[in-house]
Amino acid sequence: MVNLTLKYRPKHLKEIIGQEHLLGTEGILQKLVTSHALPHTFLWGPPGCGKTTLARVIASTLKYPFYELNATTLKIEDLRHIFKQYTHALEKPLIFIDEVHRLSKNQQEVLLPFMENGAGIIIGASTQNPYYSLTSAIRSRSHLFELKAIQTDPMLSYLETILDKEQLNISLEAKAYLVFSSGGDIRAMLNLLESAAAVESPITLKTLKTIRPHSMQAGSAESDTHYALTSAMIKSIRGSDIDASIYYLARLIEGGEPAEFIARRLAILASEDIGNANPPALNLASSTLNIVKHIGYPEARISLSQLVIYLASSPKSNSAYMAINSALKSIQEGGIYPIPSHLKTHTKTYQYPHDFGGWVAQSYLHTPLSFYHSKHIGFEKTLWQWHEKIISSKI
Repeated sequence: MVNLTLKYRPKHLKEIIGQEHLLGTEGILQKLVTSHALPHTFLWGPPGCGKTTLARVIASTLKYPFYELNATTLKIEDLRHIFKQYTHALEKPLIFIDEVHRLSKNQQEVLLPFMENGAGIIIGASTQNPYYSLTSAIRSRSHLFELKAIQTDPMLSYLETILDKEQLNISLEAKAYLVFSSGGDIRAMLNLLESAAAVESPITLKTLKTIRPHSMQAGSAESDTHYALTSAMIKSIRGSDIDASIYYLARLIEGGEPAEFIARRLAILASEDIGNANPPALNLASSTLNIVKHIGYPEARISLSQLVIYLASSPKSNSAYMAINSALKSIQEGGIYPIPSHLKTHTKTYQYPHDFGGWVAQSYLHTPLSFYHSKHIGFEKTLWQWHEKIISSKI
């Protein structure tokens, strides 16, 4: 069988599925391309969502010579050589750089003059948000667009089209597994289909699971189930029900939820729902997130279980969460006040607390504000007692 990924790779913008927020009739990226106003662009999103394909289609639509590079093997001289070819040409190249989060600072600096003088268009792609890996100089000269994992319905519709064109027979449960286990990754779905079709017809669920025993996806079988199970686990931990928390954790794991996603949600919970009532919860959540990144399933289930039990057993306080939300709301509603003069740089009127035994009475706000309200739960009660003791001992 021919390579299905190559055979059915989209050649026009309208053929790209699952990215309607960028490529629909109101999609901003679609408008920029069709009006020939596309600036340097960086695309990021999960594997198999169409980043490379989109770059190729854009080059074809704009009729630009297309050069595909990878940041892991990129040589500065290669870039200079490409741009040199078009120094006096009427056309300009489109340079696609995959894995842009791996670009060194030096490589990014070399790109800057070419981006600045319009010698060509740079399109980068990454599975990670490039905002954190690209320099501010690069970001200011480009746009960043997020591509989404392709949802179940468009994945299934795309699969049905290919099955029909290739005249492949497949059982209903096998078809569902193809979509579900691929987790929005078109390439992964077609690769699995191609392998299974090479060994049997009709294609069965047993064969698919033999080739791919575990789901690759970023969620449970249906998006509603994914969100519902995650919500149920979080709420069970917040409610200190250990068994319910472990049950929903097991459901998520069995449903193919990546360990890293679960750990990220638990790390958020450690601050939002436990906070300073038990500060070590955040440390354990951080350690678990780091661990599961490196070990994966099946062993990651143990670390996740330990963390879930610890979080469910911890005293709960959302005071840190409420404090920052309250402060942000105040600022968004216009609460912008001048900084007291004695707090500004190079001031001579600031009183250094360490010169006064650790605390001295002085104002830190132009206008008195109150955002934090201790719940006096767990260690948070001790923190508040410390705070009150510091203040009261000097009054």
